[in-house]
Amino acid sequence: MSKEADAIVSAIIAKWCAGFATLDAAALSSLYSKSAFFFGSNPKLYRGRDGVADYFNGLPRWRKPSAVFSDVNAAQAGPDLINMAATISFDLAGERDDLIVKMSWVIIREDGGWKIVNHHASSRISLI
Repeated sequence: MSKEADAIVSAIIAKWCAGFATLDAAALSSLYSKSAFFFGSNPKLYRGRDGVADYFNGLPRWRKPSAVFSDVNAAQAGPDLINMAATISFDLAGERDDLIVKMSWVIIREDGGWKIVNHHASSRISLI
């Protein structure tokens, strides 16, 4: 993992976790590209920042949600492209069973900053 890719990914993760802790759809969607594809915890494909905001606005209003990223891997795939893969553990303060998922992001340079252009969550357990 390059130091630059690591720093960019770490900054996005920190903002993402802060936004998730308050289920702030506007803050979370601002981390995404205007042309983002987003697969979250349901089968629907959400598109663009409005779609990302719709996803987060549609989540249950947990009292104290938190997310912890582990096993983070990042690779600079080009001057304007970073691949990220991680495991995320969601703690929903007993309001539902804790959830652990695999997550991958493709991050691009857009409008002078770095934005998530592809977000994909999947089961941590084998499906086959």
